[in-house]
Amino acid sequence: MIHLLLAVIYLSFISLGLPDSLLGSAWPSMYAEFSVPVSYAGAVSMIIALCTVISSLQSDRLTRMLGTGRVTAVSVAMTAAALYAFSVSHSFWQLCLWAVPYGLGAGSVDASLNNYVALHYKSCHMSWLHCMWGIGASLGPYIMGYALLTGRGWPMGYRYVSLLQTGLTLLLIVTLPLWKRAGTKNDGITEKQVAESGTKEVPGRVLTLGEVIAIPGAKQAMGTFFCYCALEQTAGLWGSSYLALYCGMNPQVAARFAGLFFIGITVGRAISGFLTIRFNDAQMVRLGLIAGAVGVAAFAWPEGVLAPGGLVLLGVGCSPIYPCLMHAAPDYFGADKSQAIIGVQMASAYVGICVMPPLFGILAEHATMALFPVYLLALLILMAVVHERLLKKCGRRIAD
Repeated sequence: MIHLLLAVIYLSFISLGLPDSLLGSAWPSMYAEFSVPVSYAGAVSMIIALCTVISSLQSDRLTRMLGTGRVTAVSVAMTAAALYAFSVSHSFWQLCLWAVPYGLGAGSVDASLNNYVALHYKSCHMSWLHCMWGIGASLGPYIMGYALLTGRGWPMGYRYVSLLQTGLTLLLIVTLPLWKRAGTKNDGITEKQVAESGTKEVPGRVLTLGEVIAIPGAKQAMGTFFCYCALEQTAGLWGSSYLALYCGMNPQVAARFAGLFFIGITVGRAISGFLTIRFNDAQMVRLGLIAGAVGVAAFAWPEGVLAPGGLVLLGVGCSPIYPCLMHAAPDYFGADKSQAIIGVQMASAYVGICVMPPLFGILAEHATMALFPVYLLALLILMAVVHERLLKKCGRRIAD
């Protein structure tokens, strides 16, 4: 039964990735129909991100009330409904309206599933599950592209993904009993404690935001996630522009090379799953930081000769950081606090996504695109420093 539940969780992570890249791939066909500037995609994306932050902060409360299985089923259902609503929207304000449940559905399920896997499964599964997210994020544009190429239009692309999400919702509802039967790993929370807590995943009360931030190491954990997602999103958003505008590469070729960054993350997470059998979470994060630093250094090579390979290596370096930090939360903070910690970690991550990539865009516009590797290196160094402080606060015994 546990293996069947793990298969459901793997499908859930693919489902998490499917909607993430739909807006970007569909927007060139959407904005003219809505008679809005192309830049308005940022407004929709911002609403989704802000709602994701809100729901991430509420994940601890919701998971204790409903349990991970129900939170996952409800959240996927909300996403399915929002995607269908996108497909029947005829004005920009309707997109903004339906972006609210879109974002609310994404945050809680992501935080809740990550905590459940961290509590119940080994680190290798966390890496492989996030690899599944990468597969889902890669499939989204292909589904949208199929709808566009066959003349069905972008609304049908959203409906295809909505249909897949609806199917997953039904599967999650049918398999709800499996979540209660799954055992826990040896983290101090026994099956008896889980049973006595009713629908709660772990015993204990819901912590306020102030109480969560006051936990030793919480600020460092939030800072690490802020830096990681700022680094990943900045590299993904501006990598192609750097290759084309600064390195002089053909824009079409630059776009293909930039896509290798995400392939590097996905393939890297598949490999990281095997490496976690030999190395612990803290060591994997350090290895990722070193590989990422080498990748960023390749950008500084004269005339950008090594820049495409640097993007790939940076993606590989990024691959173990997010899943291993997620998996370490119960060990660093305790199983009774891990859901709350993961919620604020994810909220910090989305703040980094909202703030840091646009900030580099401003720097590039008013200074030079040559600052791209410097900007990435600064984020990488800051992440390394904050991560070491996190280990000093609550994880040194695991790291060593």
